[in-house]
Amino acid sequence: MGKSVKWGCAIFFILLCATMQGQGIPKTITAKFIEGSINLDGVMDEPLWDQAEMATDFMQFFPTDSKLADYPTTFKILYSETTLYIGIRAEADNGNYVVSSLKRDFGGTTNDNVSLLFDTFNDGTTAYFFGITPYGVRREGLVSEGGNNFNNTWDVKWKAEATRFNDHYVIEVAIPFTSLKFVEGSTKWRFRSYRWNNQSNEQSTWVQVPQQQRLSSLAYMGELRFERPLGQSRTPFTLIPYINALNDHDFTTDESNTKFKVGGDAKVAIGNGMNLDITLNPDFSNVEVDDIFTNLTRFELRLPEKRQFFIDNSDLFESFGNSFNEAKPFFSRRIGLARDTLGNLIQNDIIGGVRLSGKLNKDWRLGVLNIQTAKDQENRIASNNNMMLALQRKIGSRSNIGLFWVNRQATGEKAFLDPLDEYNRVIGADYNLASSDDIWRGRFYLHKSFQPNDHEGNFSSQATVTYNPRRWEITEDLVYVNEDFRADLGFVPRRDIVKWGNGIKRIFYPSSGIFNTHGLRALTIMYWRPSLDYKKTDHRYSFTWDTAFKNQAVAEASFTNNFIYLTAPFDPTRTPGGQPLPGGQGYHFNQMEFVYQSNNVNLLTYGVQGTVGRFFNGDILSLGGQVAYRIQPWVQFTLGANYDKIDLPDPYEDADLWLVTPKIDVTFTKNLFWSTLVQYSNQRDNLGINSRLQWRFAPLSDLYLVYNDNYFTQTFAPRFRSINLKLTYWLNL
Repeated sequence: MGKSVKWGCAIFFILLCATMQGQGIPKTITAKFIEGSINLDGVMDEPLWDQAEMATDFMQFFPTDSKLADYPTTFKILYSETTLYIGIRAEADNGNYVVSSLKRDFGGTTNDNVSLLFDTFNDGTTAYFFGITPYGVRREGLVSEGGNNFNNTWDVKWKAEATRFNDHYVIEVAIPFTSLKFVEGSTKWRFRSYRWNNQSNEQSTWVQVPQQQRLSSLAYMGELRFERPLGQSRTPFTLIPYINALNDHDFTTDESNTKFKVGGDAKVAIGNGMNLDITLNPDFSNVEVDDIFTNLTRFELRLPEKRQFFIDNSDLFESFGNSFNEAKPFFSRRIGLARDTLGNLIQNDIIGGVRLSGKLNKDWRLGVLNIQTAKDQENRIASNNNMMLALQRKIGSRSNIGLFWVNRQATGEKAFLDPLDEYNRVIGADYNLASSDDIWRGRFYLHKSFQPNDHEGNFSSQATVTYNPRRWEITEDLVYVNEDFRADLGFVPRRDIVKWGNGIKRIFYPSSGIFNTHGLRALTIMYWRPSLDYKKTDHRYSFTWDTAFKNQAVAEASFTNNFIYLTAPFDPTRTPGGQPLPGGQGYHFNQMEFVYQSNNVNLLTYGVQGTVGRFFNGDILSLGGQVAYRIQPWVQFTLGANYDKIDLPDPYEDADLWLVTPKIDVTFTKNLFWSTLVQYSNQRDNLGINSRLQWRFAPLSDLYLVYNDNYFTQTFAPRFRSINLKLTYWLNL
């Protein structure tokens, strides 16, 4: 046998083993079909439950991943023509359950809960997620990118009730099939349940998941089989109208406004896997404010999308582009924002829009979005049509390839519009790699932008791969963003870069002691500027030790060597009128960083972080932390504070920057909530107060009373004040 044949056989054998890894016979449970219905009371005393198959043998995920859970969890599944029923029994050490709130969309790390993952299209990349606490509090979300991305802003109608005892609790769940999308005639879904048993510091899962993976990984799933094939996915036609009365006063201009807005959304099912979302005169008023940050970098910060219209299948639109947020061609928060004549970011009204998204079949996904924004004559903002088309094809067991086209086109009167800003278009292709066992992950993409009189070059690209077996995590990342690449509807903090990143981490699993796992990581990130003859402009070399304690606390300590070449003057303190550091000069500085987060199970929890060392040509001391106390499940008090002391040599600016964020959350019942958040930042010269009372008077239907107040901090003078009353109603037809 020739050498080439031997090598060919060896390579084939290696690839075959890699393909087969993680593809053992899955755990299964069969859902029994019933003609009647279940009285949802959290008791499971109906005779129908006695006929159902029971799933058992949850495996630990934390603190180990190699034995059965110390506190067993069992569940049964029934279904009728209209509803999927899940009955769950969770054994516990005692009746002192950990639960921080009665409000929907609770946090998993501060609540005992059982979660359910439904991969209804059996694609291994997307799933529906439902979670329930011992108090029957619910959360739901969309899982994408194989379990690496959670979006719990998604809402849908379903029910759950729970009863608690000293040594266990029982949950009954009813999920209407109209709340899910699936293939007509389905006989099985990929499925898994897992549990956070915080009172006993244990996490467990029905299907074993290796501890170096995420507990939510869709690579490790069982099968939910149905006695009879399912019918059509009959998602109802949904109307979500709103009424909003708003009164505000701008103290800087001494202008008051009273507004009364009416609009809403509609959701229409298209086939078994597609949704058509329609919005008309949407209202994105401040019923929930963004967290603010102290920004010491030269770059914009990326904030999460919270608007319901953009949430469903959001990963289909938002997942294109750089894995580490270097260049994203589409970022939905850009829509509805624009720059005024002074360059300030202001709200730009949305007239209306449509979005068609979902599954064409088990292998193909389609997304089409079109939003029209209004003209603002006073701020010289043109009306724009914002469009994106996305098409994704599954490749292999869990990988996919996607194509997209993004277009921002100015419409209507353009008298005050710079001709170079008339349009911006981005096209591209992404390949997302995910092995069947999730040990190999990666992304490879090539994007190109077009704008008036600028069609040459304008590329953005990335090749990144992560190898994550049990004891190692190794990442290689190479990025190129051309200096003329533009994505007006995207997020591109840096242009004109070549980036090379290398990371390697060794993970240890001690058999005794206070550490559950710990690891050592070496990371190097370097940037070059092609337009400066590939001059190196940045590097970050870091060595990090991190650990997860057996009581679920976590800690991290690192040493970092930094280099920044400023191509333009920059003042990291952002002092008005301050002397910036000179451009055309490089700065080397070293820093030590640490982070500690206590066990979230305790009623009193805290976290601290700090940085000390050099900063450009001066020194920095950054200290921050958060302390929280809860009177469970009714009240939670939180106080966050961050202090950054920057000492730069004369004539450059020093700074003492404070960010203080006290918050109180009160859940009177499962349907009535009150929260108040105060945010003080002397860097932004702002003290903001957001107080919100929310009454969920019907499923997914809310009445909000929201008060916002903002003050200048240097003179402590009022800046802006508003109060609004908003009513939304979710109506299924």
